[in-house]
Amino acid sequence: MVILDANEISFPDPRIYHPDDGLIAIGGDLSVERIWFAYQLGIFPWFNPEDEILWWCPNPRFVLFPNELKISKSMKKIIRDGKFRITENVCFREVMKNCGEISRKGQDGTWITDEMLNSYTQLHNYGKAKSVEVWEGDKLVGGLYGVDLGNVFCGESMFSKVSNASKAGFIWLIEHYKNKYDIIDCQVHTEHLESLGARNISKEEFLNFLKK
Repeated sequence: MVILDANEISFPDPRIYHPDDGLIAIGGDLSVERIWFAYQLGIFPWFNPEDEILWWCPNPRFVLFPNELKISKSMKKIIRDGKFRITENVCFREVMKNCGEISRKGQDGTWITDEMLNSYTQLHNYGKAKSVEVWEGDKLVGGLYGVDLGNVFCGESMFSKVSNASKAGFIWLIEHYKNKYDIIDCQVHTEHLESLGARNISKEEFLNFLKK
């Protein structure tokens, strides 16, 4: 297990270091500089609030290629009918807070701590993270946020207060940026994202996209 020094921003090289569970390192801090450096290496933080900071680079990696996006007939109708109004970067912090507060099946509590909220908001202020907001009228009913690495978008979390809201935001992101992003990083498998076309690729293949 690699223990990080809080006073030095460094990580083991995920191309060389291959832990079976994908846990690359433990410790360090959640400074904007460290988080941004981690994402450029294909590493992301994910941990329980009561635990030390855990840094991951899983193998395989769950991703979605924009040209493999699947949209159901019912979802196409929802989009066509204009059920939702979608914006970008209007209220990043509020989207992130909702992602942390929304109740999820089989999940007790949240991994989005106040420190993470502050760090990712700073990343957003620096133009390195973005949010997509989904509205019904003037009410925020869904959204997502993630880190923008140029040709790769690393999705962090999404929330939905009404049926299909987060899905609509995710589809909007992919269709709006299909000529910019080579790949959408979904990190780990979920049935929800698999239904939209996400699939596993090797860690090495994912890291090759980051090299671009």
